[in-house]
Amino acid sequence: MDIYQVAIRPLVFNLAKTDPEWLHQQTIRSLSWLSQTGDRPPASWVNRRLQQSFCLHDQRLEQNLFGLNFPNPVGLAAGFDKDGVAANIWSSLGFGFAELGTVTFHAQPGNPSPRLFRLPLDKAALNRMGFNNRGAAAMAAYLTREKQKLTQSIPIGINLGKSKVTPLEAAAEDYLHSFRLLKELGDYFVVNVSSPNTPGLRSLQDASMLSAILDLLQQENHSQKPIFVKIAPDLAWEAITDIISLAKTYQLAGIIATNTTISRERLKTQVIDQTGKSPQEEAGGISGEPLRDRSTEVIRFIWQQTQGKIPIIGVGGIFSSEDAWEKIIAGASLIQVYTGWIYEGPLMVRRILTGLLSKLEQNGLTTISEAIGLQTKVQN
Repeated sequence: MDIYQVAIRPLVFNLAKTDPEWLHQQTIRSLSWLSQTGDRPPASWVNRRLQQSFCLHDQRLEQNLFGLNFPNPVGLAAGFDKDGVAANIWSSLGFGFAELGTVTFHAQPGNPSPRLFRLPLDKAALNRMGFNNRGAAAMAAYLTREKQKLTQSIPIGINLGKSKVTPLEAAAEDYLHSFRLLKELGDYFVVNVSSPNTPGLRSLQDASMLSAILDLLQQENHSQKPIFVKIAPDLAWEAITDIISLAKTYQLAGIIATNTTISRERLKTQVIDQTGKSPQEEAGGISGEPLRDRSTEVIRFIWQQTQGKIPIIGVGGIFSSEDAWEKIIAGASLIQVYTGWIYEGPLMVRRILTGLLSKLEQNGLTTISEAIGLQTKVQN
């Protein structure tokens, strides 16, 4: 029995009507304590219990990609651990990798509250957080301090965003300043130009603007850290083609597809309880189930356009092993979860991994790598 789904989620979602952001803050606070004190009692005992409950190790799920070893393909998406304060605990919750951030060069409070809303009828969330974080210098100081304690056996990525106070024409330098502070502390880096919650940010997906950012970062990237770009699901195919071209030009490690959507199509939710307004009237990006099919379409398009030569991290609407499998056979080498994890609970990662192993057996495959882009290969 999954106690989270049976007891905890109904209490938190329905009876308690808890503010989602407050609940998130409390969760991060607890995970941060475990992350910082996990090498000594009582946290070390809790850590061991978490590993027993949530981790599943199987060689068939392992991959080596862009020079990093991934024990399994399921990662935590950016947005959950914005300041990296729980960096050391994600491996104990079963994840094969975790992405910290989004972090900006300047510390910023983000948008006014309320700014995070659950849409349970749609198995979705609407957020307009606005990159609230303590800034790149604070994250660098924290990760440096914690580095000797870090025992995680999983790759840790860092997602970089533009500071709200920085004008668009100075965006490239803003990303560069953050990268300089953090470049030795992350295993890979993500250029986030696709959040809908920072004014003008999505315009940085335009080829000329994005080119300037990638050019500066790769000039600074002496250690040759893998760099990704994270794109919006709302881009036209031509714009995605331009980004694929830039990924090749600047030798990016890959593309993350996709961020949240500004589309409100086919939502069942009529009114958001906290505001009394419809989702159509509220600003922000939608994550969760409504994003699933579109993000898979984008993954499939990128895979087809590149003949599978550019690694893709697939994210958007993953709740089950079936959802994960769809993304992988469409072309995703790795996948990330966030909203699904909130709805399904911490056992979700293990359930997905168990399901993926079953899928491999059903399809006569010996490793998860063999499944990447399988759908497209079969169609061809």
